[in-house]
Amino acid sequence: MVRGTPEKFLKALFERAVYVVSADETLSAHLPPPPKGRTLMLALGKAAAAMARVALAHRPDIARGVILIPYGHGDPALDPPAGIDLIEARHPIPDARGVQAAQAALRLARELGEGDQLLALISGGGSSLLTLPGEGLSLAQKQAVTRQLLDSGADIREINAVRARLSAIKGGRLAAAASPARVVTLVISDVPGDDPAFVASGPTVPISGPVADAADILKKYNIDFSVEALAPAAADRQRPKNQKTVVIATGDMALEAAADHARAEGVARILNLGAGITGEAAALGRQHGRLALGEANRLRQTRQKRPRLILSGGETSVTLSAGPRGQGGRNTEYLLSLAMALRGRGGIYALACDTDGIDGTQQNAGAIITPDTLKRAGGLGLNPAASLARHDAYPFFRQLDDLIITGPTRTNVNDFRAILILPE
Repeated sequence: MVRGTPEKFLKALFERAVYVVSADETLSAHLPPPPKGRTLMLALGKAAAAMARVALAHRPDIARGVILIPYGHGDPALDPPAGIDLIEARHPIPDARGVQAAQAALRLARELGEGDQLLALISGGGSSLLTLPGEGLSLAQKQAVTRQLLDSGADIREINAVRARLSAIKGGRLAAAASPARVVTLVISDVPGDDPAFVASGPTVPISGPVADAADILKKYNIDFSVEALAPAAADRQRPKNQKTVVIATGDMALEAAADHARAEGVARILNLGAGITGEAAALGRQHGRLALGEANRLRQTRQKRPRLILSGGETSVTLSAGPRGQGGRNTEYLLSLAMALRGRGGIYALACDTDGIDGTQQNAGAIITPDTLKRAGGLGLNPAASLARHDAYPFFRQLDDLIITGPTRTNVNDFRAILILPE
């Protein structure tokens, strides 16, 4: 039996998962040595503040740079020296501050020459932050397409493939601007499959392959946008030879750390589904509900006394329809669907959180469900089916006092889900 309450156990798993993929744990071992010339730095995304702090502590020779983060994702311990600009911009819909930051990053890259080095510290969330519309495009057009993509149910690889084709800096264009300098890219991955070309739409790593056909993606989701405005396929050029790219933290690393912690706590069977799961959040909740009920039945039949655990990660989606919209993110939507599928079955608890600390647009990382979630909701007059239909899971869990609020974690390997099955 796990120590403490099931709720505390699940929260401890999440804390452990986030810690092992933090910049403090992963970055320093991969930092390159100083070059003969100068090193300039671009730190980008939800983990950028922590990544920059660690890099500057180990590489005080870094002369200039840009640190680009979402509003409110700063690091209190970060004190950038002169020449290192800290810029906050909007996520997930880009704003003018992101355009200014992208222009500054391109200016830096173009200053570099033979013997110099561009250190790119890339993490999820960077696509909307580093915004420079391609030739003939406006910021308003990029904003409109981004909104449509986010509402459509497209997965993150598809969204970032389109973003790269609408950009004058993504899809490897920043690395091209830095040539002939050496480009070293260190990535904390928030995309299923961990292809660095899709993290922040790959400012230093060109996107290639079938998914890069942005026109087909727009057509698939009925998004009204002129195909002629897309950047040409030249963005998918060969990766520069004078370049090194390393993915230093992934969702699978987070799940493996959680599994190790659970084993140490006495969990007998761990079903790790991996960090590559995509699809509709509500549909996945129903699927995982059936899986958890099956594990609970086997646990009862074998009369084992030690709990079981189901772990998963990745990035689900929520397809929004026209009309009034509720409040919530993909993790709370998943949990609400899961609770309905479990129907109050005893001994089953679950947590789902975004490792960046923000689920959707609300100020919670996610939430937790217990065997009495639906019973308590009924006592408060809440209708789970109606909340799910409105995509309104945030107020549902807020009224139950079951939200998990961490604030920005300064890392991002996407979603973390854990279902604990206890012997009845």
